[in-house]
Amino acid sequence: MTPRKKAVGPTERERYEAEVAAYVEAGGSEDVQRVITAVHGLHRRLSQWYTQSLTDVGLSGGEWGVISQLATAPHGTVMTPTQLASAAAVAPSSMTHRLDKMSDRGLIKRTPDLEKRTRVLVTLTEAGWQMFQQVVKNSDVVESDVLERLTSAQRDQLADLLELAITGVDDALAT
Repeated sequence: MTPRKKAVGPTERERYEAEVAAYVEAGGSEDVQRVITAVHGLHRRLSQWYTQSLTDVGLSGGEWGVISQLATAPHGTVMTPTQLASAAAVAPSSMTHRLDKMSDRGLIKRTPDLEKRTRVLVTLTEAGWQMFQQVVKNSDVVESDVLERLTSAQRDQLADLLELAITGVDDALAT
């Protein structure tokens, strides 16, 4: 790994503390704001790193979104451009352009649906799967560094707690 550069401006921890203080002063619950702000800060910093990491392997964030959707879909699941556009929250025309570029690069394959002839199915090619693996392996190094201060039991506990929070989000959005 390369040596860490000295941060310019406030550290992520200082930014977190200032944000929590501001939210609490505005009337937010401190215990809630500590959790939500920490999750958001972690996401923000990891996103910055992921963006650079994707650039290093020649992918845009949008292309990574397609690759990860296809790679993590339940085995045997195929997706349409419309489903991918919906998952990425982009217009279908934007997804078509993205898929054109990815197909030209050999990362995905589009085939006509034999059951619904007007529909196209999108699958990940072997090159697309290898790209997925490369990005995951590269990311795992930084993600491991981020979590190195936690024991294995603490990582399990954190994962369990965040999974409960995700369920809470699902429940809140379902009402």
